[in-house]
Amino acid sequence: LSSTSRLSRSPLRGVKKVKIMQCKVTLPDGSDYTLNVEKRAKGQVLFDKVCDHLNLLEKDYFGITHRDVENQKCSFCVTAGPWNFAFNVKFYPPDPSQLTEDITRYYLCLQLRDDVVSGRLPCSFATHTVLGSYTVQSELGDYDPEELGSDYISELRFAPNQTKELEEKVMELHKTYKGMTPAEAEMHFLENAKKLSMYGVDLHHAKDSEGVEIMLGVCASGLLIYRDRLRINRFAWPKILKISYKRNNFYIKIRPGEVRKLPSCIHIRPPPLRALTPLISRVIH
Repeated sequence: LSSTSRLSRSPLRGVKKVKIMQCKVTLPDGSDYTLNVEKRAKGQVLFDKVCDHLNLLEKDYFGITHRDVENQKCSFCVTAGPWNFAFNVKFYPPDPSQLTEDITRYYLCLQLRDDVVSGRLPCSFATHTVLGSYTVQSELGDYDPEELGSDYISELRFAPNQTKELEEKVMELHKTYKGMTPAEAEMHFLENAKKLSMYGVDLHHAKDSEGVEIMLGVCASGLLIYRDRLRINRFAWPKILKISYKRNNFYIKIRPGEVRKLPSCIHIRPPPLRALTPLISRVIH
């Protein structure tokens, strides 16, 4: 056979080369996990690989987001450039005690700690103290002055503006937790965190139908409307008949007679469409 005939019959001829991309995923503990996936793979493939790496079985509460070159958070709106992702909590369970795996509660704790420290989950001084003390017990175990030293509290972060007074109060509580296991400390942390008014609320800038600046919150119980940091309305999911999105407007149809004086239309601030993706995704899910 001629060389031309051999080439035409080669099984490799016409086979497209699979392009592999390197992804870096920031995990809830702040570490980075680097892995390779096919460029045309679906996001579920990456998500499943990360869950396997974390030995996570209760996957429904978590998700992966991507931040583009402008640091805009979006859900797999990946184009060119580095493939950098974050693995985080997508749905905050109303009752964390119903979770079956300790590892799930642990990663939920890590997310909530970050929410508290960043200020996304506002707390009073007393709540910062309680949550901080359980964080210390979970991470360091029983209080031991010889092993931990006198300034061990300052090595951990558990408030946006951490003060010496707060650290002293946290230490006082930590001393009383002798014998408490990390899993027990995390459960106590979650039981206190779930009582916070902003627990599990994902906030987005918006305007109502009259053009007034508001914040639209999405959570397990429904849609929440905030103005000047005060909740002014609540749309419970069972009372919502329909949600539609058209030309940067969310139209929320409420069951007749359920609620009074509610804006029938919420006008989303017009940033680039990719910035709206997380809000649209959260409402749909």
